[in-house]
Order: sequence, then C-alpha cells, then structure tokens
Amino acid sequence: MKIAILGYGNLGRGVEAAIKQNPDTELFAVFTRRNPDTVKIHTENAKVLHIDNILDYKTQIDVLIICGGSATDLPVQTPEYVKYFNVIDSFDTHAKIPEHFENVDKNAQQSGKIGIISVGWDPGMFSLSRLYANAILPDGQDYTFWGKGVSQGHSDAIRRIEGVIDARQYTIPVPSAIESVKNGESPSLTTRQKHTRECFVVASDGADKARIEKEIVTMPNYFADYDTTVHFITMEEMKRDHQGLPHGGTVIRSGKTGFDNQNSAIIEYNLKLDSNPEFTSSVLVAYARAAYRLCLKGEKGCKTVFDIPPALLSADTPENLRKKLL
Repeated sequence: MKIAILGYGNLGRGVEAAIKQNPDTELFAVFTRRNPDTVKIHTENAKVLHIDNILDYKTQIDVLIICGGSATDLPVQTPEYVKYFNVIDSFDTHAKIPEHFENVDKNAQQSGKIGIISVGWDPGMFSLSRLYANAILPDGQDYTFWGKGVSQGHSDAIRRIEGVIDARQYTIPVPSAIESVKNGESPSLTTRQKHTRECFVVASDGADKARIEKEIVTMPNYFADYDTTVHFITMEEMKRDHQGLPHGGTVIRSGKTGFDNQNSAIIEYNLKLDSNPEFTSSVLVAYARAAYRLCLKGEKGCKTVFDIPPALLSADTPENLRKKLL
C-alpha cells in the first residue's frame, strides 16, 4: 500500500515513523508547500515534492494522509483531494464535523473515492469508546477527561499575547472529579470542576508580567472558565523541561444494570502518550489501511471511525485475529 503524506510538521513526521512500523505500507512521497529541497525526511526511497505537483501522481498513490490543521487546512484540502485520492484526515473541531463530513462525502461520492475524517484519539479512539459504552450502558453518563498534556492550541493563544516569547499550556484533570466518577457517584461537573490549566511562559525583557498573567486567566474560550496557574520561566528552562508533546486522557461511562438499576458498571478507556502527534499518526496509518481495503471492495464516500469494521484496521488476517485476539 503506497501512502503519501501531505504536510510535514509534527503529524507528518509521525506518519512517516508509523509507516516504518507497518510492513504492508510504504511511503511513496511527502508533499509540502515549502521548497522541497529544504525538507529532509527519514525514508531513503521516498520523494519530497511540492504540493503543486500532487495531481501528477494520482494513479500511483493508494492513500493520501492529509496532515494539516483543522482551522484552515483540512476544511479546504480534504474535500478537494478526495476528488482524486483516497484520503485520511484528523479534523478535530467537534462542532463542525457534520459539516465537514457533508463536504467530503459530496465529492467522494462523485469521484468514487474513500475519505475517512476525524481520525485520531479525540475524535477517534475516544469517540469509539463513547459509542461502545453508550450502546452497552444506555442508562448512564459520559465523562471525558483530557491530560495531563500539552494543548497546542492553548499554547499558541498565549504566544499571541504581547510580550510573550514562548509558552506551553498543560491541561490537567482534577483528581477528585475522576475519583468521584470511578466510584460510580455520577456527579454533575462544571467545566471548572473537571480540568485545571497550568501555563509556563517566557516573557520578553521588561514585559509587564502582571498584565500578561491577567490576559491569560481572563481569556474567553480558553482560560476564563478554568482555574489557571501561570509560571514565568526562562527560555533555558523552557527548552530543558517543556520540549515534548505529551498528552492523553480518559473516557469513562458510568451506568446502571439490573431490573431496578441496583448495580453499578464503569467502562473506562485511558491513554497516556509521550507524543500526542506520533500516536495520532499511528491511528491515521491504521485507518489508511482500512480506506485502501474499502476502495478495493468498490466502496466510496466519506466515513468516520464509527463506520469502519475493526478487522479492517489490522494487518493480520481474519483467521489470525479470531485465533489470537478474540
């Protein structure tokens, strides 16, 4: 299966690494908006090409994994490139997924290609956990906790503040909230009660740190609804202690069973990731395999993780899956 990568940032590099772990996949090319001569990849036999030339290779690529951002890249790129390729993306703006699905599906139906959108861990693996748990425990309540981990979007929001040179923001679940859910107490939790936010900021010389801190903790849609702590550190400390992109989280369904709902049941799915983009990339490659197999069967249209049979994700045979994992 020949895979191409569109975009070579953290996610694109993660996809390249994941392909190396999957013997049935091969990196055909990386397409970039940058000068291809400036992009160095780790796969010797793969090409680095400019995005303007991507359609020259539409007959040679089995699946195109689109590694752009959800704000401006994916809403344009995924509907466009599904006209020519089977595509996978990690679109993660939850409220806009139905709209994105419709845009991709319209073009995929016309082109006869497969497009699988919103692939990753949330949306993605967490979404599947919520679906399975809701189907099994219809009388219950969902809880999703994110972190501890770096929120790239919130970190970028801090970096836009005047006087900020660099910043990292960590989303941290409140331990007492998780404990209450796991105990089957089914609490009603506000946004503030579920997560806290911890910020590490490098300020420029002479910057008004009190003003910066106030702008952070009162920022609407990002920090105003959370208990937020701000630490000012040096650039040396930032480079030493905050260069990784860890993340993770927990999905919990707390429900009841029995004729009188007398028994509690808890379903939990947990992730702890040293590298958020590398794990997301690993999920993308598994779903690329599924897209390729669906295409070979003659299927078309947009899909989400809800529509993909689990066996299509595995490189193993159905016989071995039944023998080893069932």
